[in-house]
Amino acid sequence: MDHFLYRDGILHAEDVPLPEIAAEVGTPFYVYSAATLTRHYRLFEEALRGLPHLVCYAMKANSNLAVLKLLGDLGAGMDVVSGGEYARARAAGVPGERIVFSGVGKTREEMRLALECGIRQINVESEPELLALSGVAASMGLRAPVALRVNPDVDAKTHAKIATGKAENKFGIPIARAPAIYAEAAALPGIEVVGIDVHIGSQLTDLAPFEAAYRKVADLAQALLAAGHPIRRLDLGGGLGIPYVRDNAAPPLPLEWGEVIRRTVGHLGLEVEIEPGRLIAGNAGLLVASVIWLKRGEGRDFLILDAAMNDLVRPAMYDAWHDIVPVIEPAPGAERAPFDVVGPVCETGDTFARGRLLPPLAEGALVAFRSAGAYGAVMASEYNSRPLVPEVLVRGHDMAVIRRRPTFDEMLNRDTIPEWL
Repeated sequence: MDHFLYRDGILHAEDVPLPEIAAEVGTPFYVYSAATLTRHYRLFEEALRGLPHLVCYAMKANSNLAVLKLLGDLGAGMDVVSGGEYARARAAGVPGERIVFSGVGKTREEMRLALECGIRQINVESEPELLALSGVAASMGLRAPVALRVNPDVDAKTHAKIATGKAENKFGIPIARAPAIYAEAAALPGIEVVGIDVHIGSQLTDLAPFEAAYRKVADLAQALLAAGHPIRRLDLGGGLGIPYVRDNAAPPLPLEWGEVIRRTVGHLGLEVEIEPGRLIAGNAGLLVASVIWLKRGEGRDFLILDAAMNDLVRPAMYDAWHDIVPVIEPAPGAERAPFDVVGPVCETGDTFARGRLLPPLAEGALVAFRSAGAYGAVMASEYNSRPLVPEVLVRGHDMAVIRRRPTFDEMLNRDTIPEWL
């Protein structure tokens, strides 16, 4: 469910008509619904009710400070994967004790930043990282709270580029080696073992891979506890999918995921952390663009928009589907025709959809890409020297620009021409 609905024939973000936002900020732009973000976060809280838990929003999905502040004020923790994301979480007011630091390539500088400013736990993904973290923490007179990320060799049955739990993926420590590495961690001066971490991928639409991975984690937890390791929490990652194609069967609900968690690890009495990102932010956002041209081609027609792959890269990178809808609701029974929906970037890959059936759209018409709140603005670039698009947050009748579009001068002034040229 989201809060982007047609009212009197005009698509609204909550109570704000999208053409009003377009008139104020220009196109393309991202718009997020505070009501949808709130509702989706609360679904995860409800799914784990009765279990000791913390819902840590995976902020790589959408790291705008206003989004983080909204979720943090609701009680969310944050899952960060870089020093920059850590700084964003803190700037949004999230305390260190609610921040989990993940990622395969943390630098010593990032480790030091987290330990200096406060961290709930660091999810360690390799033996070299474990040794480096111990050295950094010991040099500061501290012990770093650690969960080792294990790789359970479970096929998440998702896109190959976002699968993270198979043996061939770069993430985590092979689960068979985990007992030996936990023993090594227990002997290191700068390490405090607090838990186990697992994350098998993103956009999962089947609960079976979660269940298989969590059963392996439960067995490991029991073995580690029996060996005397002070395991007190399980970080079970995220990855639950969203319905990008609205006519398809809906993915499992957070409540159903919560039931899998209860029956696989609930008996252990350990605190549970989960790291949802896409399902909280994805359907909470739209990308709105304008039609520049309708171009008739040989055997196909093109709808050329002012949004491009640098604004929303998922279709070019993952062959991802986003529903594309007109902002002005078409008349009932309006005839639809196939279009290749493309942007102005000088790449054939700058294609959002091929042969998409759309109603008549004139030059200047507004269209909206649904389910664009996750991995949209955060993955945007200034390729072709196109400014980053603005982001807008709405709450009821209120709207605010939460990231403005930079000017050409601001883009140019980030470059420096050396004196010798």
